[in-house]
Amino acid sequence: MTVRRSGEGQPERTLALLWRNHRPPTPDTEQEQARRERRRGAGRRPSLDVDGVVLAAIRLADEQGLGAASMGGLAKELSVGTMTLYTYIPSKDELLDLMVDQVLGERDLPGPGEPRPDDWREQVEIYSVQTRAMFHRHPWLSQVSTIRPPIGPGMLAAREYLLSALLGTGLSPSDTNTAALAITTYVDSAAGLEAESELIERATGQSNDAWWYERSDLWETYFDVERHPAMTTIWNANGYQSSTREAAADSYRYGLDRLLDGIESTARESL
Repeated sequence: MTVRRSGEGQPERTLALLWRNHRPPTPDTEQEQARRERRRGAGRRPSLDVDGVVLAAIRLADEQGLGAASMGGLAKELSVGTMTLYTYIPSKDELLDLMVDQVLGERDLPGPGEPRPDDWREQVEIYSVQTRAMFHRHPWLSQVSTIRPPIGPGMLAAREYLLSALLGTGLSPSDTNTAALAITTYVDSAAGLEAESELIERATGQSNDAWWYERSDLWETYFDVERHPAMTTIWNANGYQSSTREAAADSYRYGLDRLLDGIESTARESL
């Protein structure tokens, strides 16, 4: 599967689009809107807006895969000319950033002043649950590298939430930021792998368990217990789960709990 990168658009243009609903109008934006109206034709009400275009692109990607959400495919979906889309979103790079930040903002994370659990670990659990659900709804996210992320309201809301959850732990400001980044790295990476697995099963029509079963001859014919004593020990002690899905769920839970244990221990030492 092809991996696309976010953050490839022209910075000023991308930021203006990402924050379009979070800043007061300026004379420049009003002039730009007027120019768009003239291009569409005098007296005609616009049939689209940026929000509608982005939501349509997300819907296409959800239903048909990320490749379907091209400018051409989106224009066909919306029954407009491709050039018409460019009056709303200048390129596929800005479109991808808008799609990603839109779904990042779908997570139901309490904002400043909104009710939330008192316990910071429970707050992190909300982030975990909401992030995994987000990737499940939009598995194409696993095909987008966010090393250079869309710096929009969806991304910043998640950063603010995790930092605020950890602020009361007693960690130093530097450790608070590092811990939040560690949680994001772990949860988002694991959720992305789950989504990638869903995409592969959807594309091939074959479950992961069925894929492994077809290769079961490995254990009878090729596996050497002398060269793999640790694996053999775990096998003999019934240490492997019965399905890949169960193994993934258990390893995720184990890893997150141990990560939070480490953060909690560091916080206690700081008090």
